[in-house]
Amino acid sequence: MPPPRRSGVGRRVRAGFRRAFEDDPSTSGCPAVATGAELSPLAGCVGGRRLRERPRRPLLRFATARSEAEVRCAASTSIVAPMLNLMATVPSPASPTGAGIPGNGLAGPFPVGEYAAALRKRLRSFTRVQLVGELVNLRMARARVYFELRDAGGAIPCAAWRADWDAIVAGGGVAPVDGMQVVVAGGCDYYPGSATSSPGFSFDVRELRVAGEGDLLARIDRLRKQLDGEGLLEHQKRMRRPVLPRTIGVITGESGKARDDILAALARRGWAGRLVWGFAPVQDRHAAPAIVRALGDLASVGEVDVIVVARGGGSLADLLCFCDETLCRTVALLGVPVIASVGHHTDRTLLDDVAAVSCSTPTHAAEAAVGVDCRRARVQAAAAAARLSDHGRRAVLSRARHLATLSRAPFAHLDRQRARLHQQLREIRAGSRRRIESERHLAQRRAIVLERKAGSSLSDCRERRPRELARLALALSSHDPQRTLERGYVLVQSLQAKPISSATGAREAGAVRLRFADGTLPARIVGE
Repeated sequence: MPPPRRSGVGRRVRAGFRRAFEDDPSTSGCPAVATGAELSPLAGCVGGRRLRERPRRPLLRFATARSEAEVRCAASTSIVAPMLNLMATVPSPASPTGAGIPGNGLAGPFPVGEYAAALRKRLRSFTRVQLVGELVNLRMARARVYFELRDAGGAIPCAAWRADWDAIVAGGGVAPVDGMQVVVAGGCDYYPGSATSSPGFSFDVRELRVAGEGDLLARIDRLRKQLDGEGLLEHQKRMRRPVLPRTIGVITGESGKARDDILAALARRGWAGRLVWGFAPVQDRHAAPAIVRALGDLASVGEVDVIVVARGGGSLADLLCFCDETLCRTVALLGVPVIASVGHHTDRTLLDDVAAVSCSTPTHAAEAAVGVDCRRARVQAAAAAARLSDHGRRAVLSRARHLATLSRAPFAHLDRQRARLHQQLREIRAGSRRRIESERHLAQRRAIVLERKAGSSLSDCRERRPRELARLALALSSHDPQRTLERGYVLVQSLQAKPISSATGAREAGAVRLRFADGTLPARIVGE
């Protein structure tokens, strides 16, 4: 924002305001509070209600009146009448009679410059306060430093003089950067603009203190850990990407430089495939849903082999849409590999962590999508085809010479082959006869040996086997019980023909049978 210009009209308006406040005692000791009642005459120039109607709710409130006197003072409209009188007395371009809107009872019309100067004076009179929020969109100018403070409830533009900023950095030891949580002290400021410059509101920062890591970065880090815990950072990286895709989908801004960089890189690669563009905003709160829709549309095209999401560099707030949770989950679960090229070398978004490949520039993304240099590959393929053609020609010529050599004397060649075959046949027959004779002699010798062994076995059986049988019969007869009975022994048996081997058994049996060598007699045991 350019520094405010001081004009003669502005000095006269400020002097008139000062005299009005000095002449009106009701304004002494009033806190710096702006209410709808105080600004209603001024707001009447832009469509506000008149003072005699019901007061509007406060527009800006930076301090709160405590006592009843302060409430009366805060609701006072003593500034309006002196300001209107001053505008009527200060030399200015006279408004023509009937210059206002017919039938409109609002005051005016007032010159824009005087109204802007009065608004700046009122804004500067508000109480100086301290604000805490996220520092984003930090940019340096020659004389001023501009940035924004944001939180979940809203945002406010801020500006600081370069000298004050250098003193803040020197005193704090840490240079504030995008994403930091900071506390600033200052007040409202307004640049009224001119015929060639635009007006602007900002919070004039005089002091700044770093409060810690920004909530935005912390939120992004928590989401990154959550996605990593669910395993969504690895889905895309495990997908197989084609080396030479036939169709590439590109999601980028329609008028951005990323589009030209991708086209130039693909032209340098010599790729002649098909490009499917999915134009979507890449910087605002509507960008993430639009990118998600574009991803779904490209994924529904069955011929798309890889998708490139490209955008140029920017601040953390500009790239915030690429940290959207819905976008990251959509990319992680997409069935087509996604190449992310968001920002420059130092920028890192959640999309870079989720995508299959993270590239630093759109040019790098195009080279990653097309894995080979098509022009070089065509040259190499042409050279390989030329070498293959040369080798084929040589092979055909060598075989033609050999065939020509063979065709000169086919009969001689056949005679040579016939003689060679006859010689081999004679050798086979001679070898067969020799082998048969040797096998016949060997078989005869084996038959003689077997005959001799058979004769010796038969003679042995005729002489040795009877002697063995006689010896066994003699041993068997020596153990025959009948032979024992013939020698005078008697076998005592029970009536059931069971042998009795003791006297006790015989007394218990009572009646027994006595077996002799020539017969059996019954007997009874009597006495002891």
